[in-house]
Amino acid sequence: MNSVINAGLFSSVFVTLFVIMDPPGTVPVFISLTAGQSRAARKKAAWQAVLVAFGVIVVFAAFGQQILQHLGITLPALQCAGGLLLLLIALQLLTDTAEDPVQTKNVNIAFVPLGTPLLAGPGAIVATMVFVQRANGSLPDVVAISVGIVAIHIVMWLTLRFSGVIMRILGENGVLLVTRIAGLLLSAIAVQLVADAVADFIKAG
Repeated sequence: MNSVINAGLFSSVFVTLFVIMDPPGTVPVFISLTAGQSRAARKKAAWQAVLVAFGVIVVFAAFGQQILQHLGITLPALQCAGGLLLLLIALQLLTDTAEDPVQTKNVNIAFVPLGTPLLAGPGAIVATMVFVQRANGSLPDVVAISVGIVAIHIVMWLTLRFSGVIMRILGENGVLLVTRIAGLLLSAIAVQLVADAVADFIKAG
């Protein structure tokens, strides 16, 4: 199977994006932002938000390397910056200090703030760019990253699509527990990124 898809890379991409995008944690925000809307409108907002997030992630995955080269940014620098950024996000998840997105007037909430920055935020963008940079360009790696990105957005769509059911099943305490676990996992991923970046700096120096 590794000749077609890098299973290890796929799991890393999926798990990392899952804990960053935090599907269960978006449920209360989605419900609050779509309060008062019809069921059809909530369904439309769900797929539009995921589509916007997917488009943003794909653009940075495809052209992020060219942007880095133009700016003269190395992979270790990106890893270190990404790790620090993810660590800040993890601390927000663990301490519940993140501010809820606010709906902007005259703007479709599926685009702002749901599509970005709630789903396709800085953390998800940087993580995707790091994975693309670290991949060796082989077909299994490209397939793994592509499938991982598609899979997490499918999960995100299902989560938003059935947000009401999930909220009733998990409850506020269940959502809080999942968010805390995601924060813990994300902090470990962030520390590992920084450690790898420091090791690369030492080797290069």
